[in-house]
Amino acid sequence: MSTTYRTDVEAVDALASSFKELRSEIGQVIVGQDDVVKTVIISLFSNGHSLLVGVPGLAKTLLVSTIADVLDLDFKRIQFTPDLMPSDITGSEILDENRHFKFNKGPLFTNILLADEINRTPPKTQAALLEAMQERSVTVAGSKHILPKPFFVLATQNPIEQEGTYPLPEAQLDRFMFNIPLDYPSYAEEVQVVKSTTSNDKYTLKNILTGEQILQFQSLVRKIPIADNVLEYAVSLASKTRPNTALATSEVNSYISWGAGPRASQYLVLGAKCHAAITGKYSPDKEDVQAIANYVLRHRIVRNYKAEAEGISEEQIIKSLF
Repeated sequence: MSTTYRTDVEAVDALASSFKELRSEIGQVIVGQDDVVKTVIISLFSNGHSLLVGVPGLAKTLLVSTIADVLDLDFKRIQFTPDLMPSDITGSEILDENRHFKFNKGPLFTNILLADEINRTPPKTQAALLEAMQERSVTVAGSKHILPKPFFVLATQNPIEQEGTYPLPEAQLDRFMFNIPLDYPSYAEEVQVVKSTTSNDKYTLKNILTGEQILQFQSLVRKIPIADNVLEYAVSLASKTRPNTALATSEVNSYISWGAGPRASQYLVLGAKCHAAITGKYSPDKEDVQAIANYVLRHRIVRNYKAEAEGISEEQIIKSLF
């Protein structure tokens, strides 16, 4: 059920309080990882997809299933493997008992999709997911099938083990609004995690938002006004990452071989609008752009050999642009 708000200000306040509720509900199961949870929720409200990058055992899958639990949404998980075919995820045409072809929906037909170890599957299957992410539909046997709304992909990737993987091409990485790194928990957090996961404690999570309310908030985020100087700041931030162009900095010219495209500017603006809303502001400022810049830009810039040799990370280059 959707909720009717008298004014947009009231709607933004509702978005901010829903975010707080979501965060505390997810916090019952997920210990720490505050920035990760916050960024995933921002991408959900901004109608973007996220890539979670971290070593095994950091509760990436648990995080996604917990988010699906607190939202009244359909959730499916696909474990990507080298033998996975496009029809395994999109679905296929089958002959029914009356000898008519019938479309049998694949696991892509859901609201929240966890694409586990997305770099384990061949480019053909990655491309099928890519179409679904971009077009919000799949084409099977020449027929177009629309995916349910909202549709949100959270993909995970293991950064260490590169044997037998098919690295995601730049074009596909660009379809992800955010690239979110997951780090090891602190000592105190790990103690808490081990305590709760090795006991009989069971948590019953309550639903905070319905699919319809999420769609409402997604369209609200786009309506949030942004000052020209903040919008220009976001665009210049993306432009600065492009080597040998007018706005490129000396660090960028030295260390980057390829910069972020215009989609980065769009996501910087959308992400900043949502970040402002969840922190109780009615219009974003430059700090909101900076707060999400690392997640938007880190997978859209390609470091050169010099940066790798000198151990210069994407994060350091992005920070230098501020």
